[in-house]
Amino acid sequence: MRDREGRAVLKTMDCTWGVLKPRFGPLTADQITIALCRQHTKERQAAGISDGTIHTELGHLRTVLKWAEAHRLIDRAPAIERPAKPEPKSDYLTRAQVARMIECAKVPHIALAIRLLIGTGGRVTAALELTWDRVDMVRKLIHLRNPFDKARRKGRATVPINDSLMEALKEAKTGALSPYVIEYGGMPVQSIKRGIKAAAAAAKQPNVSPHVFRHSAAVWMAEAGHSMSEIAQYLGHADSRLTERVYSRYSPDHLRKLAASLDV
Repeated sequence: MRDREGRAVLKTMDCTWGVLKPRFGPLTADQITIALCRQHTKERQAAGISDGTIHTELGHLRTVLKWAEAHRLIDRAPAIERPAKPEPKSDYLTRAQVARMIECAKVPHIALAIRLLIGTGGRVTAALELTWDRVDMVRKLIHLRNPFDKARRKGRATVPINDSLMEALKEAKTGALSPYVIEYGGMPVQSIKRGIKAAAAAAKQPNVSPHVFRHSAAVWMAEAGHSMSEIAQYLGHADSRLTERVYSRYSPDHLRKLAASLDV
């Protein structure tokens, strides 16, 4: 963890270790077996933990052991077996559903957060950490990445501000009590999960998480026929192949020419 200091993933890895430590903590690397990995997976599944979370937990264990091997702290990193990574969720919201959630948001900062997430396609943490000095209302740009933050974070892009988001930002700026765009009582907001859940329930949209707005934004852009490379830039993806793998099927022209070649 000292070697990776400054990386955002360390907070997650710290939580991961709390789960892994009881089983793997007392062991040396050569004592870790595939059977133990399978036992971990089985017990976590029985506790109702998703395969995606278990995949991440054992992936962090694998990362640490590979690091130890590279730094010659152990002779060889053992094989780590983990459940298959689930396919990306296909659920997304329509414009009407997002508009309804904004209407149902009980507090202004949740409505603004929804507009910011859908308008930028940004990650939740990036939205909650956004400060007004990175909102350029003259050039109509939002810089989601903090230039003074040295932590290695997943891609945060600079994106244009659309008209509806600009209107909401101007209104919020007039009553701002702190440097943060998303604030409550003059303080930065740590989580919007409860607020999103309440707005979703009022709008009769079950199982809505804050991340669904980023996914919905990408789907809307794909449905509008924008190229995968442009969408990747907007989302801050370093590799457009990831964008294409997840979102190309939403494009109206996806595989159309190939289907035409098979016409009888």
